[in-house]
Amino acid sequence: MERVTRLGIQWLSLAADDPLACHAAWSDNPRQPYLLAAGRIFDVVVVEERVGLETFDQLRRRKLPLGPVMADWASRQIGFFLPTRSEKKFAKLVVHESARNNSPVPAYRYLSHGGHVVAPGPMMLSGDRYEWLRAPGKRSKQGYLRGSVLAAMFVSASALLACADRYSEENQPAAEEQRAGEEVTHAG
Repeated sequence: MERVTRLGIQWLSLAADDPLACHAAWSDNPRQPYLLAAGRIFDVVVVEERVGLETFDQLRRRKLPLGPVMADWASRQIGFFLPTRSEKKFAKLVVHESARNNSPVPAYRYLSHGGHVVAPGPMMLSGDRYEWLRAPGKRSKQGYLRGSVLAAMFVSASALLACADRYSEENQPAAEEQRAGEEVTHAG
């Protein structure tokens, strides 16, 4: 969980229908989520929570270009903020990476012009529904790379989790038999 810097607050406020009202709302209550328009200042890629957290973790650990990332814990979704007008490139890269990995194209929603996102307030507390995993702050000089690395890591994380789920399902009966055998041995 990260706090948003003043520069981040200004940047996010510009995406609101009324930037001054947004800034005032956050001045009054910095925990308050706010509805922001996608496509003005940023676009947002929304993915399922498990895949999103794995993608975020891999990008962060590998120190790859990463913009703001938010979580909506109630809807179990993660939102990755990208520069505007990245949709075609992102979609093309997701298809390309999926074909390269011989895996199905993973599900995601792309929010741009006409889309909206409920953004966390600048200061959250543990347990808040909306939370910044990586808060907006200073401008990135690698913004153009963010969509590319996000597409590649998103496809890889999706494939990894699908493989782990398959492995778990295939080996569930064997694991249950082993546990049952261990219980009999310990009981006797």
